[in-house]
Parts: sequence; structure tokens; C-alpha cells
Amino acid sequence: MTTFIALLRAVNVGGTGMLPMKTLAAMCGDLGFAQVRTYIQSGNVVFQSKLTREKTQAALERALEAHMGKKVDVILRDLDELKAVLGANPFQEREPAKIIVAFASAPVDKKLFKAIAAPGGEQVIPGRQEIYIYYPDGMGQSKLKLPKTDSVSTARNINTVGKLVAIAEEIAAAQKPPAKR
Repeated sequence: MTTFIALLRAVNVGGTGMLPMKTLAAMCGDLGFAQVRTYIQSGNVVFQSKLTREKTQAALERALEAHMGKKVDVILRDLDELKAVLGANPFQEREPAKIIVAFASAPVDKKLFKAIAAPGGEQVIPGRQEIYIYYPDGMGQSKLKLPKTDSVSTARNINTVGKLVAIAEEIAAAQKPPAKR
């Protein structure tokens, strides 16, 4: 079984795409996913699946579309990938509440970010399939515009990423057999 973290795009944001997390958890259970846990109301769900990454993502996206009546994009990461994202945070010394990670569905073209205009002193550092952004005055005040890409993305605060890693580690640890004495 693989421990996955699914980040849903445009769910429970600004009154659109309303999806109760209990409904999301039940949907995941109905798909045969195990150890399902959601975190806050913004479309974060951690679970284990016997399916491949591609089949897991496709099954969840189909179920969400059937329930919501529209396509809901899902960004899927496994536990090791999400731990790597957290560890690669280039803004470790900054206030965590001002750090956002935009998770992309495809590798990030780093060339697009070389000449980015940061009107409020924002700092943008592309990763492999993530974009790390530091908002010195907070995201709500920012006029920063990221370059358009062909991939789908969804953003999470670095504190949320850390909590999702902790939940995924608990779930993964529960599946490991006890150590022999």
C-alpha cells in the first residue's frame, strides 16, 4: 500500500466548489482507499491505496466529477515526495504563515521564473514540481502574478504541508509490522 496525499484544486474556496470533508472521506473509503483522513476544509486528504498512482488519481477524479458535476483536479503526492517538498523549503528561516507552496501537475519550467516581477518583494523559487513563494506582507495583499503554465496547480501554506506530512507519517507507521525483539 502506498500512502498518498491528495490536494484538490478549487474546493471550498471563496464559497465555490463546496465539498464537506466527511463526504470526501466517505468517497475515498468507497473507492477502497484505507486509513482515510482529511485535514481542514480546503480539500486535503491522506489515505493508502493499493492502486498505482495513475489509477488512484483517475479513480478519485472520476468520483469527484460524478459528485460535484464538474471536473475537480487532483494533485497527488506520496509521503516521500511530500517530505521532500517540506525539506526543500528554501524559506526555512522565514515566517511559515507567509510561505506558500504551489503544487503543479507537471515539472516546473524554471526558465519561466527567471524574470518574474515581484511588486511587493515576494520571492519565488521553482522546485521540481512545486513553486515556493514567500509573501513578506502576506498573500492577501500581494499583486504577484505567476507565469502561465500548461500544468494544473493548487497552493498550500507550508504549515499545512507540514501537518499533511505528519498525518501521512502516522498512517504509514500504522501499516508497518511491529519490530521483532
